[in-house]
Order: sequence, then structure tokens, then C-alpha cells
Amino acid sequence: MVCVRREVFLPGTPGVPAAVARTGTGTAPCQCRAVRSWDMETSTEDASRAHTGDTAAAAPAPEPGAAPAAGPPLAVVPPDSLSPSRAGDFMQCPLLYRFRVIDRLPEKPSEAATRGTLVHAVLERLFDMPAGERTAPRARSLVPAQWDRLRASRPELAELFADDPDGERLARWLAEAERLVERWFTLEDPTRLEPAERELFVEAELDSGLKLRGIIDRVDVAPTGEVRIVDYKTGKAPRPEYAEGALFQMKFYALVVWRLKGVVPRRLQLVYLGSGDVVTYDPVLADLERVERKLHALWEAIRRATETGDWRPRPTKLCNWCDHQAHCPEFGGTPPPYPLPLRAAPTGAGAQGRMGPD
Repeated sequence: MVCVRREVFLPGTPGVPAAVARTGTGTAPCQCRAVRSWDMETSTEDASRAHTGDTAAAAPAPEPGAAPAAGPPLAVVPPDSLSPSRAGDFMQCPLLYRFRVIDRLPEKPSEAATRGTLVHAVLERLFDMPAGERTAPRARSLVPAQWDRLRASRPELAELFADDPDGERLARWLAEAERLVERWFTLEDPTRLEPAERELFVEAELDSGLKLRGIIDRVDVAPTGEVRIVDYKTGKAPRPEYAEGALFQMKFYALVVWRLKGVVPRRLQLVYLGSGDVVTYDPVLADLERVERKLHALWEAIRRATETGDWRPRPTKLCNWCDHQAHCPEFGGTPPPYPLPLRAAPTGAGAQGRMGPD
């Protein structure tokens, strides 16, 4: 069952301001207030690879929107892992998956995505401070410094505001990031939270050999051992009929945690800063087993497309924002030469990307 915050959290739930909590009719709230470290046996090397989610080359592919690394071209090898983002790419448009994972085409940074990265960085850094100092003014004050750090680590972001010599658009953009950070304090109380993990890279290999990996924004662990997985979104909460799509990422993470720790997370929580909503879902083992079957089917479709080179575009309204129209047949473009060896496609191959509901 998918729930919205104001229908599920009871007064006194750790991390939820009393002013916004109301008695709900669903299951009891997860009492996750992390008080101890949660050892996931991650490494620095793992974390450095995490943002790509999938590999299709001898070294990690750049994050979409990042500039290609300097130096000689890397030898391309078939992808060997799957992340929520790249799974979403394939379900949205198989050709988009190819462009990002196999061809590794560069993409222009966007203001919306970069603002999301900035807000995530601020919320992560805030927990470095003592609980009593985690206030909205202090969080807002972190925005300029985190923006400077982000620009230093990703020089290509300079082009975002290259046509803004007076800095007016940048000032509005930073002010919106500050508003999103401030809104978070109406949804959660960071003085009552001590996350077990932040920006946690996780990776698990299924019995089939498929590797799943990704980065979890926050993991809360209660003294009783109950686990809550939290993800921040800077956009607005989707309408109820689209909630399942939004929860796919969270169920993916829950599956990885279950495979790594043998624990089914008590609660999955999406915090939508754009609309001021918190959407929660309490998974059961059957949910994770369904997600695993879906991912196996998805990976088989990716494997067939990798071997045959049959990456079909799937036109939707989202195409209007795609950076790869010049290479897309739907817009009269031609994809780059395929860099992997091919074999003949099997007869009767099914449609790509259309996996259906869980």
C-alpha cells in the first residue's frame, strides 16, 4: 500500500514534526531513528563508481551530463550491472540506454538536475553537524559553499549560467535551492535523526550473476533493527496512478538491502521537496521477489539488445527534452557506429522496454 505522509505518521514518530503528523489508518509507523553504524562493507573504490550505476567500458562511464574524461578512448565491453536509473532508461527508451551506457554520449547539464545534486549535498552535509545545530538557517547557509564545491568538481557546470553575466538567473536558481532545503524542515526534523548511512553505495550480485548497484540517500536503523530507506526528490510528488513507477527505485534498493543483509526494510520513504509530500511504502518479501523477477526479465532484454545491436527508440513526450535527438532515427538522426560485436537477432523478439507493472 502506498501512503502519503499525512495519512500514515503518528504523533511522536521520530524525525516527523508534530505540527504535520496526524493519526493514520494504515500500518503502524516505522520507528527508525538511526543510532548506530550500519556496516555495508563498502569501499572507496566502490563509492567512486557508484554514480554511473552500470559499466559498459573498461573504466566507469561518466555520469550523464558530465564531460567525457580526457585521454585515449576506452575499450567498450558489454554492460555487466544495473542501477535504478539505467533500468529506468531502458524501460523509457532502449535507445536512450544505449546512448548513455554503451556509446557514452555526453549530455548537457540541466539546471533542474544540478539543483537536485546541490540540495542532496546540503542535506548530506547537514548531518555532519551536532543535532542542535541542524536548523533551517544553518542549512541555507551551506548552499553557496556546496555550489562552489560542485562547480570545482564538475567544470562543465560553468556553462549553465554562461549567458548570465549579471548573475540574476544564478541568484534565482540558488534561492530556489534554498527554498527546497528549507521546506525539508517542515517534513522531517533532523535534530531527531541520526542516519546510519548517507549517500550509501550498495552492490549485490543475484544468484543469476546479475549485479545490482546504486546509491541510497539515507538509511535509518531503529534500535530494534528496523530499517528505513529514504530518498530525497526535488520535484513534486506524482499523482497516485503514477506512484508505482516512482517507487520502483525504492523497491530496487530494498531488494539490494535484502540480498546483502537478509533484512526486508520496514519502510521505503520518498521525500518530495518540490510539493512538500512524503510518500511511504512498507514492503513485504513478495514485493522484492516480484522486483527481482522483473529485473531478470529486463536484464535479459538488455542482453539481447547488446548482442544484436537492436536498440529501438520509444517515442514519448520526454523526447522533447532528450539531448540525443541528433542521433535518434525518430528525429532523422543516425546513431554512432555500434562499438560491440553483433550476432543475428532471434526471430520473434519481443518489444523492448515495456516491462509492465510489477
